[in-house]
Amino acid sequence: MAQGPDRRYMTRSQAEAAQIDVGLRNYMLRVYNYMALGVAYTGAVAMLVASSPAAVQTLSGMFWIFFIALLGLGFFAPRLMATKSVGVAQLCFWAYATLWALILGPVLFAYAQMDPMLVPKAFFITAGTFAGMSLLGYTTKKDLSGLAAFFMMAVIGVFIAMLVNLFLVQSEMMSLVLSIIVVLLFSGITAWETQQIKNRYAEGDMGDVAAKKAIFGAFELYGTFVVMFIHVLNILGIMNE
Repeated sequence: MAQGPDRRYMTRSQAEAAQIDVGLRNYMLRVYNYMALGVAYTGAVAMLVASSPAAVQTLSGMFWIFFIALLGLGFFAPRLMATKSVGVAQLCFWAYATLWALILGPVLFAYAQMDPMLVPKAFFITAGTFAGMSLLGYTTKKDLSGLAAFFMMAVIGVFIAMLVNLFLVQSEMMSLVLSIIVVLLFSGITAWETQQIKNRYAEGDMGDVAAKKAIFGAFELYGTFVVMFIHVLNILGIMNE
């Protein structure tokens, strides 16, 4: 049976480093487990909605209400998670996951009509890409914090371009190109977010502080995963046509 390092032969600094490594692994597992629960919950609710044409029709007409609520929650949730209780942090996370589920339900329904395999294909492609980039962010020694400003400007630019295409241009080719850009951009954001979440860890974090950090990290990665999934699905849908 594999055993951990024998602390009898470790220096004080080595023992402290080993303890931090164990704590960090547990912290990151907590983040990923919470994020995975959010993705599973969103998928279950979205598929339930997609199975009901009446629900799809009703929620489709409420898209912009949900979308504006999602943007508002995405803006205010980090502040609430940092300053309020663990219960408030959990409420923000699950409210966010619910809004995404209500938006995704009609989307999954539409793509399932094209090809029932599009949704599972998009999920596995997204999961593989996400896992690889998150592992890169966790293990790299290169400081990715300098990319934050670029990511912020790029996200704003792509968002504006998508609105222009949605309301003015309405080009399928432009939609494809933008989705490819989004997938590449959010792949990089996945690595950066993972490194930031890792860097937030502090050995002395206890109780509510540790819990809120883990929930906020899951909140960040969850949102990135869902955005990547939607655009991978869009790419596959356009290619399918």
